[in-house]
Amino acid sequence: MQLRGLLVPRLPWGLETISALAPRSIEKPAMRQVWRDLTFLHWRYNAETISGRLPPGLTLDTFDGSAWVGLVPFVLAAIQLRGLPAVPWISAFPETNVRTYVRGADGERGVWFFTLEADRLAAVMLARLWYHLPYRWASMRVTRRGSAVEYHSLRNRLFGQGRTEIAVDIGSPLETNELDRFLTARFRLYTAMRGRIAYAQIEHPPWPLRRATVTSLKENLMQNSGVPSPQGEPLAHYSEELCVKAEALQWMK
Repeated sequence: MQLRGLLVPRLPWGLETISALAPRSIEKPAMRQVWRDLTFLHWRYNAETISGRLPPGLTLDTFDGSAWVGLVPFVLAAIQLRGLPAVPWISAFPETNVRTYVRGADGERGVWFFTLEADRLAAVMLARLWYHLPYRWASMRVTRRGSAVEYHSLRNRLFGQGRTEIAVDIGSPLETNELDRFLTARFRLYTAMRGRIAYAQIEHPPWPLRRATVTSLKENLMQNSGVPSPQGEPLAHYSEELCVKAEALQWMK
């Protein structure tokens, strides 16, 4: 099966089936948020290239022997900390992250972030403090016109270089396969603190994914975030809205 020049691999014999459902419910989330107008762009990478960029305590999660790295722009909205209401302006802003997929010491699948660009400096500082994630401040905007979405991001020079200009056309609803779920059905984020691995469990319903076609893509964010420049056309998915719950950080045993 060809998808814009990218060969979609068949499921290797013996690979466990990946569920689109969260493995457990979160009864008392530390944070609630909504993700809107989200586009996944993914590229295949050599596994050794990406594995060498991970901290001790995490192992690369591969599909068909390859690493996959994602560039993911979206609008983060309705952020609500436990016991507090959502605050206008600071509770809604664009974000773009660069990520890959890993397993913790317990074998649990999750996400490792190389960067998370956000349009609110206060949110950047709080996320760095509470979740120890590599957030960076950037000037960003997301524009939706009918079936077309455009994303623009320019990292603030205090945090180095990095920019994206992305445009996609939204297509029809997608019946997901194993690769789609491998790239999107992730219910844990990992981070490193003082040489140790910590994680936060995530819960959300199955992604309502749609096909997406990239009509324009200019970026140097990935290579300015510790990842080699991607090659070829990305595999693209789009989702209009998803409600998310997150637990507080826990140390990996």
